[in-house]
Amino acid sequence: MSLSTWVHDTNVRVARSPVGKWFRLEGCGHPLERKGSYFFTEIRAGLATFFAMAYIISVNSNITSSTGGTCVCPEEDMQDFCATNIEYAMCTQEIKRDIVTATAAIAALSTFCMGFFANLPIALAPGMGLNAYFAYTVVGVRGNGMVPYSTALTAVFVEGWVFLGLTLIGMRQWLARALPKSIKLATGVGIGLYLALIGLTYSAGIGLVQGASDTPIELAGCVASAFDEATGLCTSASKMRSPTMWIGIFCGGVLTVMLMMYRIKGAIIIGILLVSIISWPRTTPVTYFPYTELGSSQFDFFKQVVTFHPIKHTLLALDWDLAGKGGQFGLAFITFLYVDILDTTGTMYSMARFAGAINEETQDFEGSAMAYMVDAISISIGSLFGSPPVTAFVESGAGISEGGKTGLTSCVTGLAFFIAVFFAPIFASIPPWATGCTLVIVGAMMAQAAADINWRYYGDSIPAFLTIAIMPFTYSIAYGLIAGIISYITLNGFAWCLEKVSGGRIVPPNKDESDPWSWKVRGGFLPPWVRRAARGKKDFWKDDEEYAEPRIASGEAVSSSSSSVERVPLEKGHEPTAAPIKSQ
Repeated sequence: MSLSTWVHDTNVRVARSPVGKWFRLEGCGHPLERKGSYFFTEIRAGLATFFAMAYIISVNSNITSSTGGTCVCPEEDMQDFCATNIEYAMCTQEIKRDIVTATAAIAALSTFCMGFFANLPIALAPGMGLNAYFAYTVVGVRGNGMVPYSTALTAVFVEGWVFLGLTLIGMRQWLARALPKSIKLATGVGIGLYLALIGLTYSAGIGLVQGASDTPIELAGCVASAFDEATGLCTSASKMRSPTMWIGIFCGGVLTVMLMMYRIKGAIIIGILLVSIISWPRTTPVTYFPYTELGSSQFDFFKQVVTFHPIKHTLLALDWDLAGKGGQFGLAFITFLYVDILDTTGTMYSMARFAGAINEETQDFEGSAMAYMVDAISISIGSLFGSPPVTAFVESGAGISEGGKTGLTSCVTGLAFFIAVFFAPIFASIPPWATGCTLVIVGAMMAQAAADINWRYYGDSIPAFLTIAIMPFTYSIAYGLIAGIISYITLNGFAWCLEKVSGGRIVPPNKDESDPWSWKVRGGFLPPWVRRAARGKKDFWKDDEEYAEPRIASGEAVSSSSSSVERVPLEKGHEPTAAPIKSQ
């Protein structure tokens, strides 16, 4: 029996098993089965998502541990917040190892639950941007911010439960459905550009661009020793000289795209692993472990290969004594809440659209209520581990682009993060230039939704463009959504007022070309489970079968984009290739 035949037969057997029926794999016989979803495709997609976002284990621990965590600075060293205190520095290293475990653990738990209960290929982990706000603004470097670390964790814990309440009453679902079509399409494009920018920077990418003093962003690509000591910027004569950048571009970028062009399965994983393996030897100019104090420390951790570091200092570190901290606590809580509402809701909606799970009639996606509930509860659980807010990750697009369509993708990613708890030295040693080009590639795939934005009518196109532009320029998904929503309300609100005041005489000449919009979306404000319970449905937690979009017949695969369907006849022994197509 050939390998392709064995793969096909295994896919069929798994689809007919309880596992296949739970995740609605193609061939399971469920009326809402996900066409084009196959067992081995889902496994490959889950691994692709994991490798694309594995950097969060090391990046989040570096950012969060900069706060000092629960470490206490002696009073005599408070003038410089223990910048030179050796004991405090050693304690901070312990905090960092705690956060490595905490990050992998909460990512494993939340992502697995997202896949198992919501059946969506969306991964969760402590959010980039949210962790920076938590560390550098709320707590501050070595604790010189608004509130102590423990108080900030308390704000995150409370925010998670408030988030859950907003989900139960349908606020988040209504917001996602009520947003104008142009803003929703632009959100996916903006997140794609935001993702590409992350992949191009030094913190989590190949280091091709950097911020500057005279210009907001400029070309970089320097080796570490070529940065100007006074400005911290890459000198002109040293730009584009970084060997790690070129390794990332050619092995992680060009090679990956070439493999994708020829439909080689697992192209993204191959690129990430190749760059990582090249970067591990210490004697090469592209090593991730240079002969410095930091490099030696990282290499010593890497050599342990298998180790488990229990959470000693950050577990259950919440502080409920808010005397004298009410104002700062409230500010941190409100900020976490509104950023999470816009950031997580927008990201999750865009990933659901990218996966083809959006119902164009209701503008909702299957399992949305459960997905939002898992996300909200994960925020509070993460705070108990000592982690900043958990959020949906745009790197989920890496797995979706590999063909992930069901929650089995997320379950595989969650299991990989669980393994990472014990193999943290390995997974924390994937260099950022190994995943940087992957983020750019996924960003390019997500940007295709720009073709479906209504560019003919300025009331739709300008807010959409602002949404797209503000996300990468401010390094914030939430700010992009705010810019798009406010500009949409302003422009179309004034046009509506002028039309009413003038008795319908002053209207934009091409208003008939605008996208129709109303806050009265189908289904109303209350979530579907409340409506099902109200009409006496005993199993109200289950979706109505008529809720989903019409599915195509067995033997044809749905591409992994939005609502459009590309019919690809399946041949025995072959899995369908996941090629995102233009959404409608």
